[in-house]
Amino acid sequence: MMKSTTIATLIALVPMVALAQDTPGAHFLLNWDLDEDGAVTVAEITERRELVFGMFDDDENGVLDAEEYKFFDETRAADMENNAGGSHGKGGGRMQKGLTLAFNDTNADGGVSIEEFLAQSGAWLASVDRDADGAITSADFGPKS
Repeated sequence: MMKSTTIATLIALVPMVALAQDTPGAHFLLNWDLDEDGAVTVAEITERRELVFGMFDDDENGVLDAEEYKFFDETRAADMENNAGGSHGKGGGRMQKGLTLAFNDTNADGGVSIEEFLAQSGAWLASVDRDADGAITSADFGPKS
């Protein structure tokens, strides 16, 4: 069963989509840049990932199992579709890869513990941080200059 917090979060994010269409990575920044300084740090990613994990850990056992991960994947796909017709521009694929079961299941047991999920925060940032400045900004999206 879907948690009401998941629904509330998704509803809250929908109005932001219109604002995010003109700037590369804006949708991501609106949702992950917690201090609104234009840069997403590993601390912000870790904090947000902990919240995201909690939204999808339906049985609250500290592990996203196959069924919970399936719902997580479906929710992310719906968000991608609702955000500019499914296009996040350059960087969207790297963003999605960092949230997949394959990326986060570091012990290959078929589930992702909260510890695994949070431990991958730095690796996820590094995979998206195209200019290697230690933070994700709009410069990490869009065409390379």
